[in-house]
Amino acid sequence: MTLVKEAPARPAGKRPAAPVAGRRGRRRENLAGYLFMSPWIAGFLLLTAGPMIASLYYAFTSYNLFTPPKWVGLDNFTTMFQDPRWQKSVEVTLKYVVVATPLKLLLALGVALLLAQSRRGQGLYRAAFYMPSLIGASVSVGFVWRALFSDDAIVDRSQKIFGVDVGGWIGNPDYVLYSLVALSIWQFGAPMVIFLAGLKQVPRELYEAAEVDGAGPLRRFWSITLPMISPVLFFNVLLESIHAFQVFGSAYVVSDTRCGPADATLVYTCLLYQKGFKEAQMGFAAAMAWTLVIAVALVTAVLFWSQKKWVHYEEAAK
Repeated sequence: MTLVKEAPARPAGKRPAAPVAGRRGRRRENLAGYLFMSPWIAGFLLLTAGPMIASLYYAFTSYNLFTPPKWVGLDNFTTMFQDPRWQKSVEVTLKYVVVATPLKLLLALGVALLLAQSRRGQGLYRAAFYMPSLIGASVSVGFVWRALFSDDAIVDRSQKIFGVDVGGWIGNPDYVLYSLVALSIWQFGAPMVIFLAGLKQVPRELYEAAEVDGAGPLRRFWSITLPMISPVLFFNVLLESIHAFQVFGSAYVVSDTRCGPADATLVYTCLLYQKGFKEAQMGFAAAMAWTLVIAVALVTAVLFWSQKKWVHYEEAAK
């Protein structure tokens, strides 16, 4: 008969200690990860977090870059809210956001619906429509856009063919902002690609079932396409709204650095630049910057709150 010696029972609730070599290995892996992340961490602290904290302090000071900042409390904010040019910049920016963002998204969605259908040269069309999004924010395009909408330029001559004679849009306070809107719409490539990716995820079986039930193209779009791509639509609305609030380069270049005429293109960031770098009112500019941050955060919060009513997620439907 063979006797088998049983191992002593381990006390409940106690686990064997991890080997020392295993703990050292994990420490080395963590250290290697932090070393690889260190350039990003240093860049974030020095180029993002640090300047943000400094600007928050400067927002409550009188600072002109040449003398030490002097604490003034809320004076910058009260002066800003009473400034007619600040009020004008808010008006121009809101008008730009409300007009440019929906038109840009409508064009992007329309082109995405066309490109979602299989056809020859589809890749070439996608690249051609996306290209303006890559170069649209450059200074050179701003100069070209200014030349197109100047007096006696191609846009002025074209509209005269149809009996419309308003002169160049750049020098007309009533039309110059719409030239910036046209430039924004022209850069519809990025949201178009996102819409196209969402359209590719819509099951074809839904359209086939709707056709069997007699639903027309408009009904299929309203009842199937829009609900299925609503998360993508929400993402594009959020992203393009934030970008529209931050518009600067096109307004500054197209208006020949004047943000005019008559402050017609005085978007918020253009006034911020003038106050900070032309008039050396860095404290005032910091207050404007943080007001914009709060405004964009509120708009973002409203959009996230409203998505419960019109954004449909597949997981929620199950």
